[in-house]
Amino acid sequence: MSEDIAIEGEKIGVISHFFGQIGVAAIELSGKLKVGDKVKFKGVTTDFDQEINSMQIENQSVNEANMGDSIGVKIGEKVRVGDFVFKIK
Repeated sequence: MSEDIAIEGEKIGVISHFFGQIGVAAIELSGKLKVGDKVKFKGVTTDFDQEINSMQIENQSVNEANMGDSIGVKIGEKVRVGDFVFKIK
């Protein structure tokens, strides 16, 4: 998938793994993310918005994560490895 997808918002990460049986996405962050932020998951067949209600780093709940962190987020739909994550307003 190319990075030429036009999205209103800041690209803050990419999906590195999806645990379908528990509905959790692993995201490699390239920006800052906080609980309460609204994000868009976008890929070839993925396109949905969701508010971040909780996230974890190495099985510990956190309220904020930074560039370079790998986080786990419970999500409501399926995502795929390589899908992008954008912070939206």
